[in-house]
Amino acid sequence: MKITVEHGKSKAETIATVDRTFDQMFQGMGGGALQIVVDQRSWQGDVMNFALTAKMGFFSTPIKGTVTVTDRDVTVDVDLGILNQFVSEKTAGEMIGGKIRGLLK
Repeated sequence: MKITVEHGKSKAETIATVDRTFDQMFQGMGGGALQIVVDQRSWQGDVMNFALTAKMGFFSTPIKGTVTVTDRDVTVDVDLGILNQFVSEKTAGEMIGGKIRGLLK
């Protein structure tokens, strides 16, 4: 799933904001019972690679993807894995996109 959000800041400022607020992007997805844990994240130039684990009770599933920052926008390309069975791509995309817009203000 790809989510692209335009920004009006410099690329460096946007990268710093994404890095500082990354943990907040996926919070609240799937309701209060779902916990998102950041396993890994690293920047290679303008691209952040990340790996998360979504946990709900005894259930856990990996989530992985990238965040790419350009001069004009931020693109999150994420594989939700089997979490797609619990949260639709449309719902997840709207929620993550809304979070990114809020964090970049």
